[in-house]
Amino acid sequence: MRRGWPIVAGVEGIAGIAARIAEIRTQLAGFDPPQAAGTTAPAFESALSAASAALRTPEGVPAELVKYGNGRIPEAALAQVGDTRHRLWAPAATSLEALMRAARADGVTIGITDSYRPYAEQVDLARRKGLYSQGGLAAKPGTSDHGWGMAVDLDLDDRAQAWMRANAGRFGFAEDTPREPWHWKYR
Repeated sequence: MRRGWPIVAGVEGIAGIAARIAEIRTQLAGFDPPQAAGTTAPAFESALSAASAALRTPEGVPAELVKYGNGRIPEAALAQVGDTRHRLWAPAATSLEALMRAARADGVTIGITDSYRPYAEQVDLARRKGLYSQGGLAAKPGTSDHGWGMAVDLDLDDRAQAWMRANAGRFGFAEDTPREPWHWKYR
């Protein structure tokens, strides 16, 4: 057994975990979850996504995405965020949608300026804006949280920024890049 990996029913390695997730999803595809006391199909799917989210590499990368590589995730493995053109890893997209609904309920508007970033875009961004390690604003291509569909850049006014700092953690998002208050990572 590798250190740092969760124990998952005797399954070892990323490929085994990804295969087990796919098997569980297939088994549950025809399952009609109970509609008791606020339990809905979307809530059931959200719980399944949360369980999948727990299966990550020691670096925090979702096991189901590792097989593709950073910035090389196919569109089918990402989920659209609401009615925007933006896409993220499905649990991150679901959480961001819930976050934005809660913000709207509080009278706060949050926009999205960037989300999943393919490898070629990471290379272009590094060329145009410089590497973060050298004072620029781009991660080294192939290492960006955007390349895993785990980060989003938001359009935030002062009120929205304050709301995010007070509430984003409830939805799994954290402000983790000191010079980029618009950059929020899904954990």
